[in-house]
Amino acid sequence: MTLKPLLLGATALAGLASMAMAERGADGHVNLIYWQAPSIMNPYLTGGTKEREAASLVLEPLGRYNTSGEMVPYLAEEIPTVENGGVAEDLKSITWNIKPGLKWSDGTPFTATDVKFTADYCMHPEGGCAQLAKFEGVDSVEVIDDLTVRVNFKDAQPNPYGPFMGGQAPIIQAAQFAECLGAKAPECTDANFYPVGTGPFKVDDFRPNDVISLSANPNYRDPDKPAFATMTFKGGGDAMAAGRAVLETGEFDYAWNLQLAPEVIANMEEAGQGVALSAFSTLVERIEVNLTDPSPDLPEGERATAKHPHPILTDVRVREALSKAIDRSLLTEIGYGKAGRPTCNFVPAPEIFASDNTECLEQDVEGAKALLDEAGWTDSNGDGIRDKDGRKLSLLFQTSTNAVRQDFQALIKQWWSEIGVETELRNISASVFFGGDPGSPDTFQKFYADVEMYANNFDGTDPQAYLASRTCDKAPRPETQWQGENINRYCDPEYDALIEELSRTAELEKRGEIARQLNDMVTRESHVIIPLVDRGRVSARSNTLGGVELNVWDTELWNAADWYRIKQ
Repeated sequence: MTLKPLLLGATALAGLASMAMAERGADGHVNLIYWQAPSIMNPYLTGGTKEREAASLVLEPLGRYNTSGEMVPYLAEEIPTVENGGVAEDLKSITWNIKPGLKWSDGTPFTATDVKFTADYCMHPEGGCAQLAKFEGVDSVEVIDDLTVRVNFKDAQPNPYGPFMGGQAPIIQAAQFAECLGAKAPECTDANFYPVGTGPFKVDDFRPNDVISLSANPNYRDPDKPAFATMTFKGGGDAMAAGRAVLETGEFDYAWNLQLAPEVIANMEEAGQGVALSAFSTLVERIEVNLTDPSPDLPEGERATAKHPHPILTDVRVREALSKAIDRSLLTEIGYGKAGRPTCNFVPAPEIFASDNTECLEQDVEGAKALLDEAGWTDSNGDGIRDKDGRKLSLLFQTSTNAVRQDFQALIKQWWSEIGVETELRNISASVFFGGDPGSPDTFQKFYADVEMYANNFDGTDPQAYLASRTCDKAPRPETQWQGENINRYCDPEYDALIEELSRTAELEKRGEIARQLNDMVTRESHVIIPLVDRGRVSARSNTLGGVELNVWDTELWNAADWYRIKQ
């Protein structure tokens, strides 16, 4: 059994100048700028993409996805399949063979014990693992010998490539994290900021929400890599400043996630210092609807939890009205141009998994008003704001600080006002909003607002783990240190049952059918997710940085070991 990846989009190749092989560190220093600054280096304790990106320089999985979405071995000898004996005929286990001679950056051996420990860490019943969906259906993980580890599943798994595959599920060192299981996980500051890894770089200095200093891992498996001896990973600022730092001034070598209007990027490129890279994958800008009450009047620990359903947004007619009022085509034109496509889907690609859900593409203000009328929300006092049973139809709408997102907020506020909804806008520093600090009231996981807007996507080309993130048990709550990917606290036993069916289904067409049904349940049926724009990934590299291959199916830094300086 092999799941042949479905390919989508273009791969942006960079640095086509020939690379002269040199010894490790020969190319000196490289500068990266991520305007969303990482707050932690442990991807299991955050749902933020920026943390996964930074951590991928240090922590690695057994296998990754390449620029075409194909699975390739990294710490493993090969990708297990039924054909090579790595996946059991009954599809109830997968056995990984680890490359011999691997070492952690501290010089100790990398073994199957570390792989098993990683699963135990994420699956701990008292812990809050942001990537728990990657371990969906796992019964146990067993060490066969130092270089062999087997994952056993509760039922047949036609797609057994969740655990330890891709940048969202890297291996952490058992020795370093041994005392960090369960509720203790967020308390292990040194381990979470300075993880020992197998990747091309190691952390020398970590300043949360600011800057990371890294140097070449002296025990990296390829003695000639990485070409750069040191790296500065600068966080903070905004997308505009990041773009300028690479494309106009050449101060930095790589800038991630240039969420800017297309004409702005084009103008920057005219300076001749670098080039923008772009490709489509599964990145959807969307609004998440909170199904729980975020009121500050509730006791801490109960606020934004299932103990208190939302007093307004539990009515599907209200959620659908909010969706109908939005002009997605205008949002796309203003925010992304050709680098965006209006969408009604949570999973927009690959094609076999993408629903024919198009109803939301036409703005329908009158239809939205009719739904609110039907739900009993009327403007009883003539102030333009609907009310019901003494409560105004008033919502707090939060997102991260970014020019495109603030433009979106302003437009959506205007459209919602046209249907009688009062909207308060709030924007939060991306470093905080996408951080994993369980003590912060401003993270997107804690969701102390009525609706919020952001985007993320999934590893590879199969959305099983991504869709599984919306099962009942994945809701962030105090018991999970506010970790979890079920941001809106959606809970439907029928949805959970379909996830189990998807995990058991081998036939690709049937998998596509189930995935489309799951997508529709959270979008066109329940409207707990309001998709807006299918975004192309846009980043930039300097003209002197070679080896960059924009990867929209894994982390963008997936091949940083291959980067080098182009001599000019």
